Amino acid sequence: MKPKEKIILLVREDLKRSWGRALKRLKQKLFFYHKPQHAAEAVLEDPPDLLVLQESLAPEIVYDLTKTLKTNLNLSFLPVILVLEEEKILKDWEDLPADDFVTEKASGEEVLSRIELAFARVHRSADNNPLTGLPGNTTILRAIENKIQEGKEVAVCYLDLDHFKPFNDRYGFARGDEILRMVARVLSNVVFARYGSEGFVGHVGGDDFVFICPLDGIEETCQEIIRDYEALLPSFIDPEDWERGYFKERDRQGKLKKFSFPSISIAVVPVRPGRFKHYGEVSAVAAQIKKIVKAMPGNSYFIDRRDQDVSG
Repeated sequence: MKPKEKIILLVREDLKRSWGRALKRLKQKLFFYHKPQHAAEAVLEDPPDLLVLQESLAPEIVYDLTKTLKTNLNLSFLPVILVLEEEKILKDWEDLPADDFVTEKASGEEVLSRIELAFARVHRSADNNPLTGLPGNTTILRAIENKIQEGKEVAVCYLDLDHFKPFNDRYGFARGDEILRMVARVLSNVVFARYGSEGFVGHVGGDDFVFICPLDGIEETCQEIIRDYEALLPSFIDPEDWERGYFKERDRQGKLKKFSFPSISIAVVPVRPGRFKHYGEVSAVAAQIKKIVKAMPGNSYFIDRRDQDVSG
């Protein structure tokens, strides 16, 4: 079982009393301190998941502790919320790299909201793919599970790149990373322009992506993604290779071989009410569809229609 997240608050007794009722609604454990040295010892001995520090209690200790945490590789992602005097709003965030602030006159409800927002940011960023910034595996799984539970008709689409490894060998990882970022931009632009908040785009890792959108119009969505990708791809290929229509690279046996340029394959799994019970079933069907679409030449998509109503 995952241990309960904890928050250390270094604040005066009057703020503890003022904010106490609202903060009791938090899911995390709360540890209040009013002596800076005791709070610093607790932080360094057993780091919490979030810190709330009242700057006026001991400015030098608060500054030193914040800077120490933000320069420690293991603790740099620990969120720090400063409690500032109203007339002393922080201007130099480089000098004191906190993540957020509230004033000493803030209500308990405002402090509660800031803490919840800080945890939401941490959970999102911890899962995000470092290359593209898109949500990673945990968020993708949760998004699919949510769609299954909601009982709406959506398309869960798995996209990956064919011939990506030999492309990396030929052009280097930096150029490969550029293509992955381009794919991320194309997916985000198309999905969110068409569906707004109803769309979702995630990056599993490497050249594997997932996007989710309403099932209606999925063919047009896949076609637009492919068109945009085809329009941008020449920018990432050397002119002489593009002129030939292929590039040469050694295969795993060390033999020089011709390779097509990276192409995208999209496996589309319709999720309809009652079809799936959990994420694993969607993933299993996707694996079957991937084999079909990856056998198709060029940029391709394939929609699993096995559960489709005859009248559809």
